[in-house]
Amino acid sequence: MSRIHGTNTKPELEVRRRLHSMGFRFRLHCSKLPGKPDIVLPKHKKAIFVHGCFWHGHQGCKRSKPPSSNVQFWTAKIAKTVERDRNNRKALVELGWQALTIWSCEIKNTEFLEKRLREFLDDPASEEK
Repeated sequence: MSRIHGTNTKPELEVRRRLHSMGFRFRLHCSKLPGKPDIVLPKHKKAIFVHGCFWHGHQGCKRSKPPSSNVQFWTAKIAKTVERDRNNRKALVELGWQALTIWSCEIKNTEFLEKRLREFLDDPASEEK
């Protein structure tokens, strides 16, 4: 697992490219915010997390299926990650921020991705659906 990169992943880079082409400017990996969001738009008080389906337990996604070996370990590990994500999101909301989670399986459909980003960033009262 030491070879797993936590920042600047391909899905994250794709979301950043899309945001930039839409005219948004942002900060990266803000350690001052809970959960260290991947993309932060301070002007809008909005944070975007780009999560891998497997590592963050994306419900209903075929990529989030745990390996057939060492199932107990992986189930516990992913459950802790999901709980941590939930707590980080709650802490962000308590600070007055809005958060969006983009899953790696959503990246390939660029129209859907752009629509989702546009809805989140253009609507001042938006929250993740």
